[in-house]
Amino acid sequence: MRGEVDVKKREPWIVGEVFRPEGPAPEAAPPEPVADEPQAPVEPEAPAEPEALPEPQAPAEPEAGEEPAAEVAEGEESVLLPEVEVGVQAQAEDAEPGEVSGEPDPVSMISLDEPDSGVSEVFVVSDAAPEVVEEIVMPARIDVPFGPVESAAAVEMASPPSPPARPEAVPGQTRSAWMKRSDHETARATYLAELLEEMVEMGASDLHFTAGSPPVVRVHGDLIRLDPHPPLDPGELRKVVYSILSQKQREVLENELELDCAYSLPGVSRFRVNVYFQRDSIGAAFRAIPMEIKSPEALGLPPILRSFAHMQRGFVLVTGPTGSGKSTTLASVIDVVNHERAVHIMTIEDPIEFMHAHDRAMVNQRELGADTKTFANALKHVLRQDPDVILVGEMRDLETISVALTAAETGHLVFATLHTQDAPQSIDRVIDVFPPHQQQQVRVQLAASLQGIVSQQLLPATDVLSRVVAVEVLVATPAVRNLIREGKTHQIYSSIQAGAQYGMQTMDQHLATLVRAGKVTREIAFERCHHMEDLSRLLGGATAPGRRGG
Repeated sequence: MRGEVDVKKREPWIVGEVFRPEGPAPEAAPPEPVADEPQAPVEPEAPAEPEALPEPQAPAEPEAGEEPAAEVAEGEESVLLPEVEVGVQAQAEDAEPGEVSGEPDPVSMISLDEPDSGVSEVFVVSDAAPEVVEEIVMPARIDVPFGPVESAAAVEMASPPSPPARPEAVPGQTRSAWMKRSDHETARATYLAELLEEMVEMGASDLHFTAGSPPVVRVHGDLIRLDPHPPLDPGELRKVVYSILSQKQREVLENELELDCAYSLPGVSRFRVNVYFQRDSIGAAFRAIPMEIKSPEALGLPPILRSFAHMQRGFVLVTGPTGSGKSTTLASVIDVVNHERAVHIMTIEDPIEFMHAHDRAMVNQRELGADTKTFANALKHVLRQDPDVILVGEMRDLETISVALTAAETGHLVFATLHTQDAPQSIDRVIDVFPPHQQQQVRVQLAASLQGIVSQQLLPATDVLSRVVAVEVLVATPAVRNLIREGKTHQIYSSIQAGAQYGMQTMDQHLATLVRAGKVTREIAFERCHHMEDLSRLLGGATAPGRRGG
């Protein structure tokens, strides 16, 4: 078989391999001694038969009239390949990779270290020893037989065709179908960004993804399916969610099967993200976090919350069910501290939701997983970071609650959250976390450090286009502290009812105020009240819908 020379340009779509005949190239024989008498010119040898390769020969002395070979610069390596009769075959436009067409071209010589050669690598293909492969890399000087290439093939090699462009979305085609046509991660992130923008425009608080269902948003407490969007299959949903996760976050999700993180869409909003697995497929919930932090007054919170921001020490709890606006309330109070006090604020959140810029205060925000391992571990070290105000995103276990109480006792103002319905229940929850033999000691600690408890819930407004916050407020007066120490938490509700002069109010009292102001309907108020008889009395004897009076 006749050997072939293939030239690979630097472009990645020209592929080739290097094959050499088995065994090393024979050493060049010493030149024959030159006789005194002139010798006859040496006739060039006839080309060998195509079936056999010619034996390598030593380089001959240059004849008269020929230019001597270029000298090898110092430090360069001169590589001589075995002389093989070879030719270059142009590849047809419709040929498959590896196929060639046409007959070999005449043989010539080319030096690859010439700047205009345009060749970076040479591949010598021989059927004699296909298992021997070697790639010759520049800048070694290489002289090999090389046949001239036809102009069409040269143009094709010099200007390879551009890779095919990604197909554009067809008008009227669903986003899901468009995504299936493209596996580019940017396309999936764009699809998710469009959904998040649509969610914000609708005024939704949450966006839910689950396999087999279209995306679902929560608007003013009600779930609404985005029916124009097709259901998401598990594989596609996984790619969409993974498109916004870092490699570290993906590893945490796959190891823990849960992930809490934050995602920011510039110019739109920030989002708290929870990713989970269900029935061997992935799911995700996105909670919208407003870019703007509103004041307590703009949120409809009682004035007493602003006074909590100016306390020097103590323990303030913000409680309520999931989705009741606890994070928004805490962010508003911390923003008051940031603008009005020259203090050091440390927050420990999972994840960081509202971003606070340094104002009069210095604000450092730590995120669980990214900046610290656990709430308890962060609280142990926060006391050595010279804080004045500490925010604990959530008190989840005994250790976290214990360290938070200790921090409040040692002269720090501590804000924290709990998932409880009212103030008395919040006090019992803190105490009941501890073993029975420690509960009396905890009662004393809590009675001494507690400053206030804010329990809240969000209600649909009468215009059905927004929501209104209803708040119960407990202020730790001497009477309330005494009830906590003695374990008489069931009597705290009466103290709240009678503590309006201290800024206290029960949930039912605030619901009645909202009904009289026309902000919520009577039906919603009776549905969310704690004591129906108290609310009926506060509304002048009005009864709950569907019930008789008297």
